[in-house]
Amino acid sequence: MFPVTVRDSNGRLVSNLTRTDFKVFEDNALQPLSDLALRQVPVDVVLMVDASSSVANNLDDFRRAAQGFAAKLESDDRISLIKFDDRIELLQDWTKSRFQLQRALNRIEPGMFTRFNDALLLASREQFGPVTKSRRAVIVLSDGIDNGQGTTSLEAALQALIKAQVTVYIVSNTEISRAAKRAELDSLLGQGESSVRFNQVTIDRLRLGLKVLDQSEENLAQLAQATGGKLYKPLTFDALESTYAEVADELRHQYALYFTPLNKARDGSFRRVRIETVNPAFSPHTRVGYFAPKS
Repeated sequence: MFPVTVRDSNGRLVSNLTRTDFKVFEDNALQPLSDLALRQVPVDVVLMVDASSSVANNLDDFRRAAQGFAAKLESDDRISLIKFDDRIELLQDWTKSRFQLQRALNRIEPGMFTRFNDALLLASREQFGPVTKSRRAVIVLSDGIDNGQGTTSLEAALQALIKAQVTVYIVSNTEISRAAKRAELDSLLGQGESSVRFNQVTIDRLRLGLKVLDQSEENLAQLAQATGGKLYKPLTFDALESTYAEVADELRHQYALYFTPLNKARDGSFRRVRIETVNPAFSPHTRVGYFAPKS
């Protein structure tokens, strides 16, 4: 099963397509579609929050956004909550109870460093076991800058997410951090020459921080694209509620597309999948493929 989001040329969600509007290719070979459903398939969502210093002062904004997001889910959807910093904690296992989620949100406490890659790997392996009939999604609030203290690479985390058939939506605070760093850098560079020399260490640190943010955004965009999700870059933490509401809206208008692969080999190989719509003005988004079962 492949969850598919379709948007028109203006970026609006398209929700009136039928099975004949889609074409599915596996390793460039056209596949027969067996079924198509729009939002009739429940979704399991892991909410992940980076509680390190870059987000710690705005955890209340995340709590409100998470509660608003949960309120927009259907009654048969499940949700869980993971907090990560220098530690990774499952604060709420799978539940359909919005009250249990609210209690778990109140247990989030700020930490220090960011084990971003480890957190994604653990979520994909521990929260998502054998493939079920539900759609699977992760929504993570983070700048994506891993502190290197963990044991997982971003590539390994991505592979685990694809194996678990998880769509990743990233709410990145990189634009917020970038604006703060640029403002501080411009202020320092606008002072006299002697002051610039005095603050050179800080200036170099800010410039390096901006480069790290740029690289992190590239990595996050690739992660979202490969899993069929989306990268959001709100300009303020006040925009978190509207951002999470947009993700909920996408999940409500997502197609569940089923096909039986023509390649029957159970060799564990990666199969690249491409989905097209008959109308070229529409843009379908889904994960890049899947790993075949292995006998």
